[in-house]
Amino acid sequence: MSIQLDEYEEELGALSEHSREILQASWQEASRVFSPRGLDMYLGGALSLKNLGRGHEMVSTFIQNAPGIARTLGEDVIPDLVESALMMASKTSGTVIELVLATAPTAAERLGDAELFKKYLLLLNNLVATAPRGVRPMLENLDTLFAHLTLGGLRRWSSWGAQVHRTNYAEQIRYFGLESKESLAMMQQERKGTLFVDVQRRINMYLRALWARDFFMRPTSGDFEKREGYKPYIEDYLLHLPDAYDDFVIEGQEPISGLTLYRAAAAHAAAHVVYTQQPISAENLNNLQMAVISVFEDARVEQLAINKFPGLRQVWSQFHTIPATQGNTLGDYLNRIARALLDPKFVDDHPLVARARELFAAEQHHLEDNQFSWDNGVILAHELMSLRIPFQQRTDVLTAPYRDDNRYFWAFEEFDFDKAAEAGYDKVQTVRKQVSVMEMVNEIDSELIDDNPQEVWVLGTELFPYEDHGISYNEMEGKEPVSAPYHYSEWDYQIQHERPSWATVLEKRPKFGELDLIDDIAARYKREISRMKFLLDAMQPQGVQRIRKLEDGDEVDINAAIRAMIDIRMGNQPDPRIMMRSVRKTRDISVMVLLDLSESTNDKVAGQDYTVLDLTRQACVLLADAIAKIGDPFAIHGFCSDGRHDVEYYRFKDFNESYHDEAKAKLSGMTGQLSTRMGAAIRHASHYLKQQRSTKKLMLVITDGEPADIDVRDPQYLRQDTKKAVEEAARSGVITYCMSLDPRADQYVSRIFGARNYMVVDHVERLPEKLPLLYAGLTR
Repeated sequence: MSIQLDEYEEELGALSEHSREILQASWQEASRVFSPRGLDMYLGGALSLKNLGRGHEMVSTFIQNAPGIARTLGEDVIPDLVESALMMASKTSGTVIELVLATAPTAAERLGDAELFKKYLLLLNNLVATAPRGVRPMLENLDTLFAHLTLGGLRRWSSWGAQVHRTNYAEQIRYFGLESKESLAMMQQERKGTLFVDVQRRINMYLRALWARDFFMRPTSGDFEKREGYKPYIEDYLLHLPDAYDDFVIEGQEPISGLTLYRAAAAHAAAHVVYTQQPISAENLNNLQMAVISVFEDARVEQLAINKFPGLRQVWSQFHTIPATQGNTLGDYLNRIARALLDPKFVDDHPLVARARELFAAEQHHLEDNQFSWDNGVILAHELMSLRIPFQQRTDVLTAPYRDDNRYFWAFEEFDFDKAAEAGYDKVQTVRKQVSVMEMVNEIDSELIDDNPQEVWVLGTELFPYEDHGISYNEMEGKEPVSAPYHYSEWDYQIQHERPSWATVLEKRPKFGELDLIDDIAARYKREISRMKFLLDAMQPQGVQRIRKLEDGDEVDINAAIRAMIDIRMGNQPDPRIMMRSVRKTRDISVMVLLDLSESTNDKVAGQDYTVLDLTRQACVLLADAIAKIGDPFAIHGFCSDGRHDVEYYRFKDFNESYHDEAKAKLSGMTGQLSTRMGAAIRHASHYLKQQRSTKKLMLVITDGEPADIDVRDPQYLRQDTKKAVEEAARSGVITYCMSLDPRADQYVSRIFGARNYMVVDHVERLPEKLPLLYAGLTR
C-alpha cells in the first residue's frame, strides 16, 4: 500500500510553497525508495533545514536529492547528511550548505559505500572550519576530483591546501578551485591508477561468469597516513576490496594494470567463499602454525578454482615475484612456499619448499576438505622451526597484493554459526533432555566430562545425595553458569586496523557476601553521608528555567527586543536573538560505575592493613547510597581478564534493579583476580549504557593500574585499544571518566581518557569520600 503525502499535511505546513511543489514532484520516487521510517527521517530532515532560516532553495535541494542518495547508499545515511548540514550552519553560508546537498549524489555515487560517505561528510565539516573559503570551489569541482582521487587521496589533497593556505584566502580559493599549479600537482601526486567504482560492474560480471552467482562487494578506504590501501578481506560474506589500486610494477617488466589486480583479488576472495564450507579451528595453535595453515588454505582454494578455470593460475602467479634466493625472515620462506604451491614452473630447491610441495601433492585427493590445510600446516610449521628464525606476526606476512587477510575462514570461539547458516556451514546445537531420577543417578559417577556437550540432561528439581546435608549435586559438582559470549573488536595501533571479534566477554554470576560488611561501611562513614545530604538536595530538579537569546523560541524577550530596536535606530546591526523559551529543568542521566577487579586490587594500601579492593567497595557503597537518594538510574559492574578469550564481567547492580540487599550482598562478595583488559570491558559497559534512554550517559571507571593482560607484551597495545574504546563510546553519547588509584597514572591516563576526563587519587585512603563528590560535580 502506497503512502500518500496528504498523510503528512499537518507536519509540512511550515514549508514554503516552492518547497511543497518540489516535494510533490519528488514524492513518487521517495515513497518507492524510503520505508515508512525512512519517510519520517526524510520529511523531518526537510523541516530541520527549513528551521535554519537560510532560504527555501536549500530545503528544495535536499528534497530533490535525498531519494537518489538513499537509493545508492541506503536510507540510514540521510540523518547523517542532515546532521552535517546543521553542524555547518554556524560556520558557513546557506549557499555552501546548498552546494553540499546538491553535490551529495555525486559523492554517494563515486564512493559507493555508506561508511565512506559518512567519512566524506566528516571531511567537509573539518574543511569548513580549517579552509572556509575553499569549500565552495572544491564542491564545484567535485566531479573532477572524484574522477581522479579516492576519499583518502581527497583528504590528503585538501588537508595540504588547508594547511599551506590557511591565512591566504585568495590562494586558498585558487587551490581548491584547481586553478593553481600546485593544486594540480598535488592532485596528480595523490592520483590512483584504477578506482573501484569505475570497475565494480566489470568485476561483478567477471565473477558471475566464473561461478554463475553474484558476490556482494564493497570498497574499503585506504590508510590515510601510509597512503596504502587496506588488504582485501571477507566479512559477513561481503568481499571488501580497496577503493583504488595502483598499477603493479615489476622491475624490468611492463606494469600490471589495476584492473587485473582487481580481478585477481576478487577471484581469490570469491574462491574462499565458494570452497570454504567449514571454518578452521584456531584453538591451541600458535601464530606460526596459523600463518602456515593460511598458506596451505590459500593454495587449496586456488587449486580448486584452477581445476575448473585453468587460466586463473596465470592471473594469480604474475603477482608472486619473490626470488628463490631470498631467505632473511620466515616471511620470505612463507612467500616462497606460497609461490611454489601455485606455480609449478617456479624453481626453488630449498628442502622446506620441496617438503611443502610434497605435502601438497600427496593429499590432492583431499582438497575438498580444509582439514587438509590444518594437517599439512601444522607439520610444516614444526619443520620451519628448524631454521631458528623468530616469527614476527606483524611483518612476516604474504606479500602478493591480491590476497586477503584470511580472517574469513578462522574459527575462534566467536565464530557466528547463525550468520554462516546460509553459507552451508554445519551447525551443532546443545540439546536439553528431560530425564528421570534413575537415569541421572546412574550417570552421576561417570568419569567422562565434556566441556562442550551436545546433550545436557535436566531434572525437574534439584537432586540431593542420600546423606542429605542440604547441598545438592549441582552445587557440589555443577559448573557456574556463564553467559553467551559477547565478541568485540580490538584496535591494533601498529597496523592501524581493528581486529574483528578479537576479545570475548563472558558474563559471570557474582558471588554473595555478608550484608554485615556493607552495614558496617555505612555506619563508619555516617558523617560523610550526612555531609552529602545538603549537596544532594541542591542537585534535585529546580522546576522551570528560562533560556534567553534564541533566534527561534516560544515568546519574545521584551528586553532583547528593545535593545534590538535601539540598535536599528542608531544604525547598528541588531542582535537577532530576541526570543526565549521556558524549559523544565529535570535530571536525565544514567550512570555506569565500572570497577577494575584485577589481582592488584588485593594489594594492601601503603601503611594500612586494608586492601585497595576494600576501599573500592567502600567507595561504591557511599556512591550507591548517594545516587539512590537522588533517584538517577545507575549500575555497578566489574571486570577482570585472563587473555583475550576470557574477559570476565560481573553485574553487581543493573539499571532496572533497586539498591537493595541482593545488590549489597554482591558488592560484599566481589574479589580481585587476573588481569585488566579494559577496552573490551568499556565496550561491553557501553553496550548496556546505550540501551538507556537518558539524554546524558556517564561511565565512571575506577582502576588501580594501566590496561594489561597475560597475552599482550606491548604496553602500548591495550592503552591504544582502550583509548579507541573511549572514543567509540563518546561517538555513542557516552561520557567516560576515569578515577585512577595509580600514582604513576599521569603518564598514560590523560592520553586514554582525555585531559579533563580523569582524576588521580594520590591518597588512596581518601577514595570513599572523593568518589561521591566527583559524581556530584560531573552530574551537576
